[in-house]
Amino acid sequence: MSTAAPTRTTAQVSGPSTGGAGAKILLHVVLVALTLVFLGPLMFILMNSFKGRFFISDQPFALPLGDYFVGADNYLNGLQATGFFTAMGWSFLITILSVVVIVFFCAMTAYYITRVKSRWTSALYLLFVFSMVVPFQMVMFPTVKIADILNLDNPLGMVVLYLGFGSGLSVFVFSGFVKSIPLEIEEASMIDGCGPVQNYFRVVMPMLKPVMITVAILNAMWVWNDYLLPYLVIGLSTPYKTIPVVVQQLVGSYGSNDMGALMAMLVLAIVPIIVFYLASQKYIIEGVVAGAVKG
Repeated sequence: MSTAAPTRTTAQVSGPSTGGAGAKILLHVVLVALTLVFLGPLMFILMNSFKGRFFISDQPFALPLGDYFVGADNYLNGLQATGFFTAMGWSFLITILSVVVIVFFCAMTAYYITRVKSRWTSALYLLFVFSMVVPFQMVMFPTVKIADILNLDNPLGMVVLYLGFGSGLSVFVFSGFVKSIPLEIEEASMIDGCGPVQNYFRVVMPMLKPVMITVAILNAMWVWNDYLLPYLVIGLSTPYKTIPVVVQQLVGSYGSNDMGALMAMLVLAIVPIIVFYLASQKYIIEGVVAGAVKG
């Protein structure tokens, strides 16, 4: 009887260990497959940005070697045809201003409708949540018409429009985080003499930093890559064209597409947002974890 107990213990230990190793290998295989799925299109664009336009059509998956390789010609042609750096400046301006406005106003709105309980704030919260499920196509033409009436067809007008479209998700995320902040902290600061405004900016706002960064990253990626709204509101006849709009100009009709220049400009367009994401991706995880463990 004295030797039976160690035998059962070994079996109990070895069983879960083998299963855990198998699950770990399966998880790695799935992650590698997902990595290839997401990196595949990027490698395809980068590879074809160094090939001639006819080789891109005939041999899209061939490496840019030998006769296929054209060096930086596609990049030079694309820069000359699109005014890329001017468009990049407008994209930077619109993206930065939009993200700052969205984070600042949505954080205060979420704090208000979370802490002030009334029918008005409950209805307002439901409206923000409902706006997340409304397809852009449903409001596309009314938005363009109102933007035209209010003269919003400029960079500052785009910031206003992005504030409207980005408020739903942002307020939803901020509200979930504010609910996890203990109310006793705010009560203590009010006992020390802070008013509602001081309480928000000195106590609550610093605690919102992780989720602020998360919301900023999500909105920056969306605004930077958005094509449809700038195209519909700003159009092609103004000097305020953003990167997606000028890149689209390389797509002609009746076989006039300069695929090489198009691929090259796509590479330049995605480089800033990839660098931004890689530099700040850890804050997304920190924001999610912080919201999950508080309270």
